Amino acid sequence: MYEIAALTELLKEEARRLGFNRVGVIAAAPGQRLVAYLDWLQRQYHGEMGYLARPDRIARRQDPALILPGIQSIVCVGLDYYTVTPPPEITADPARGRISNYAWQVDYHEVMTPRLEQLSRWLQMMSGRNAVQSRAYVDTGAILERDHGEQAGLGFTGKNTMLIDPRRGSWFFLGELLTTISLQPDEPKRMPGCGRCTRCLTACPTDAFPAPYQLDARRCISYLTIELKGWIPRDLRPLMGNWIYGCDVCQDVCPFNRFAPETVEPVFKPLGWDAAAPPLLELLTLDEARFQTRFAHSPIQRIKRGRFLRNVCVAVGNWGDAAAVPHLASLLADSDPLVRGHAAWALGQIGGEVARDLLQGSAAAESDPHVQQEIHLAIHPANHQ
Repeated sequence: MYEIAALTELLKEEARRLGFNRVGVIAAAPGQRLVAYLDWLQRQYHGEMGYLARPDRIARRQDPALILPGIQSIVCVGLDYYTVTPPPEITADPARGRISNYAWQVDYHEVMTPRLEQLSRWLQMMSGRNAVQSRAYVDTGAILERDHGEQAGLGFTGKNTMLIDPRRGSWFFLGELLTTISLQPDEPKRMPGCGRCTRCLTACPTDAFPAPYQLDARRCISYLTIELKGWIPRDLRPLMGNWIYGCDVCQDVCPFNRFAPETVEPVFKPLGWDAAAPPLLELLTLDEARFQTRFAHSPIQRIKRGRFLRNVCVAVGNWGDAAAVPHLASLLADSDPLVRGHAAWALGQIGGEVARDLLQGSAAAESDPHVQQEIHLAIHPANHQ
């Protein structure tokens, strides 16, 4: 058996061999920002993500032993995913829908989880203890992973609530290995901070930061396009621009990200600009089979076709080009009310006699009350301003 310090160092070497760019170890304990997290919930900033406020999940964040009895240590890892920045003529083209960098190709869960599980098996073998228990998390456990990552020295918490490595930026995924083995915790590191910089706060299209270090998820484009399962608030739709899955604005403007290295993981690199910003008209034609084929192994697949086309319709409405009208006309008869309703909104934004006739024609056949309301507001926008 190895001494704790030696085993810990070997563990870090193995984590790096598996491809993780960052690794740190802390003693198992509640997160340092637990009080701030509870205040965030009290303010309802989590929106409809009810799982974050479930009493059993809160209890686990307060006591990691409820997740893994006998837990001694938490190994925190990071994996870079930054690739390249698309040219402005691509990102600023309203005829294209923007996708967050992390979702340009393979779902990071499929990359990181097997590696953490492999690290878990290695730890059990090297410790020589058959009774060792470990649990791997990649954005799925009831723990404050950015908080733990900060304690492990992977970075500091920025005003945009992201974990920022002062030498490598914030374009990295986080994962954790909870274990019953006692490992050598890393010494706390002195970190810089954001100072007077407020670029992320002022650049946010939807004003999702009520104060530095606070995020109101209900206004965040990433929440609206991914986590929100229902109707996107009408007042926020025009502010979303052409984002159709996630948002990178608060990271794009962060000065620390000028140091971000390009990932060595080919599975995160886009296969052409259409993976980063696909043409909206092309996306409007996706049926279920084509959606599943196009986004197989992508995180986009998790939100399913209905929510994705909801997002696309909002981007199309913000584009406002009549070229989309025939495609939107087809979506007025879609089986998903979310798609029909947001297609109606987009037609209302585009306007014109053809769009109006289509909306009036669909009004009589529509049975869903929410979609009926969307159609009515699209036909009579001046009465509801």
